This record gives sequence, C-alpha cells and structure tokens, in this order.
Amino acid sequence: MLANTRIGVLALQGAFAAHLAVISRAGASAHEVRVPSDLDDCDALVMPGGESTTMSKLLETAELFDPLAKRIADGMPTFGTCAGMILLAQEVADGRPDQRSFGALDIAVQRNAYGRQADSFETDVAIAGQADAFHAVFIRAPRITRVGTTVETLASHAGVPVLVRSKTVMAASFHPELTQDDRVHQLFFEMIAG
Repeated sequence: MLANTRIGVLALQGAFAAHLAVISRAGASAHEVRVPSDLDDCDALVMPGGESTTMSKLLETAELFDPLAKRIADGMPTFGTCAGMILLAQEVADGRPDQRSFGALDIAVQRNAYGRQADSFETDVAIAGQADAFHAVFIRAPRITRVGTTVETLASHAGVPVLVRSKTVMAASFHPELTQDDRVHQLFFEMIAG
C-alpha cells in the first residue's frame, strides 16, 4: 500500500527518529525534512513531539514555515503528535506571543496542560473502530479544549479528545511512536492512501 509513498518527518527537534522507524516498518520511504527542498518529493508529513515554541522558531530559521504552510493548505496529509498537534492547531493557549501555528486543524489546545515532565503518564485509550485499547504515552501533553465541527474525535481520555482528524490532517496529544503498536500511524497511512 505504501511502497511508492514518500513520507517526510520534520526533523528540526523532537522525537523524529521514532516516527522514521514506524514509517519504515510500514514499507514507506521515510525522509527527514530539515530545509524547504526536503519537502519537494514528500507525499505526506509527520510533525513530531518536542518543544512547540522551539520548533516554531526553528521552522522560521530554516525557512520552512511558509513552504510547509502552503503544502498543508494544498492538502498534503499531515500528522502531528504532541508539539506537532500544537503547531497544527487553529488556536493555542499559553503560547508565546511570537509562536506561530499552521491553523490547519480546527481545534484549540492548551500547551503542557497535563503537567510538567514529572507528570507524564501512560494509559490505555479506546480508538474508534478498534476492538483493542491503545497504550498511550503522554509527555508534557497538550489538552484539546475545543473541537470544530469539521474535526472527528477518534479517541478520548477522561472525556477529553486526544486523537482527532479532519480530511487531511490528524493529530494526537500523546506519542504513538514510543510504542511498538503502529495502529495510530496506520490510521494516518490510510488517509494518505485515500
């Protein structure tokens, strides 16, 4: 299904190596995205966890923000985890004034809402359409505080959405790449396949 698919992973900061491994396991071509030309042959993109304000600044420094914004607006399938979710959100609470987001997903998020690094936790979440729970790893995770009408909630924790998607954009508050369970990524791969 993914044999001829080239999936980029934003590799400026954060847990990009683990996403590259998941993509490779699925049989797709995984590539690090660090400069605008790295986007040229990408069919889709993963935006990993990390520190969202740092990632926002690095996107500007690398001159990647505007080319990436155009590709996302043009419909390139994009999956953001943790900080990646923050960068894709339409509204960000507790962000720095100079922090930019792509506004590609009609959600509002609050940064680090589940607490500091010491408050990180793991829990099972039910994913829509899947019989078995997914073991989710939350590290300084953002909390979704609003979901727009064009966004589908795929999983929740304690009544709060933690995995959402729209037509071409998917985002998770947690880190699915830190487990050996690739089902969340498979949902994204299905979006790419259309």
